[in-house]
Amino acid sequence: MNSRQRFLNAINCQPLERPPIWVMRQAGRYLPEYRALKEKYSFLELAQTPELALEVTMQPLRRFPLDAAILFSDILVIPEALGQGYHFREQGGIAMNYELDSVDKIESLDPSAVEEKLAYVADALKLIKDELAGEKALLGFAGSPWTLATYMVEGGSSKDFKKIKSLFYTDPKAFDQLMSKLTQALIDYLRMQKAAGADAVQIFDSWGGILSGDDYEAASLRWIAEIVSALKEEIPIIIYAKGTIPHLMRQSATGAKAIAVDWTIPIREAANLVPANVAIQGNLDPVILDTSPEIVSRKSNDILQAMADRPGHIFNLGHGILPTARIENMEALVDTVVNFKI
Repeated sequence: MNSRQRFLNAINCQPLERPPIWVMRQAGRYLPEYRALKEKYSFLELAQTPELALEVTMQPLRRFPLDAAILFSDILVIPEALGQGYHFREQGGIAMNYELDSVDKIESLDPSAVEEKLAYVADALKLIKDELAGEKALLGFAGSPWTLATYMVEGGSSKDFKKIKSLFYTDPKAFDQLMSKLTQALIDYLRMQKAAGADAVQIFDSWGGILSGDDYEAASLRWIAEIVSALKEEIPIIIYAKGTIPHLMRQSATGAKAIAVDWTIPIREAANLVPANVAIQGNLDPVILDTSPEIVSRKSNDILQAMADRPGHIFNLGHGILPTARIENMEALVDTVVNFKI
């Protein structure tokens, strides 16, 4: 069984001798070869040039026997395709080119040409697919409508999310208009990724956890569910929503093939909340990769043992890998998973 089939069997909750392993997006940031590229090219140049996106995507797979590659890209390509560009602040963080601070600006967003404007993403996926040659799975991804809306309405990275929450509470019509446009754009975008060769896609609801528990369904999950409903017969979908452990059962009910969980819950407890026909992905704390190989192996083995009797476990971190991760620790992580026997 090759790595691609192992991943596909896991996402379909088939018994395996060991779980597949891949690492969250931007997985190469800790590698010297990625840093060398960053000295020559900006992040946006790397993401928007198919040949460079191919190179960054493949760098971790050349070092480690991972079972899947994830496209090197960015969630904010969707706002840009709708007409709201972005850039990176010199002091860190993201800045949109303008804020969505009026109904007129929301109405001006145009989701009709997403595939055309993001053709470079499809081109990168095709290059990666050819490079993988059917041996490893290829994952695409996108941000959730809510997470994208936070950047668009706040004007970039935010600490308090006052503006997007205010829009949700005070102008539900405008909020729904924005979310409808994002949802349709994301359906088209993820469908394009499938056509370009993605075996599965992950929806990152990175800011779902900042919502009140009573509001998560209306502000975020209902829109994710609409995307899943439109695409679930076409491509397996993984939902990752940081900080939303109380909503695992609701996320499972969307029809997603897998639920990824952060590191704040024992993974066995998460698995007990999710139906047996839905895969579980996770959930090593990324900071563990800053420690030592011995600690990494022990903590990884704890997760593997906890999930040994549950088909449908995909080993991953509980969030994106940190730039400070140590290569020897990544080696220990992959060795532990690859040599584990259920």
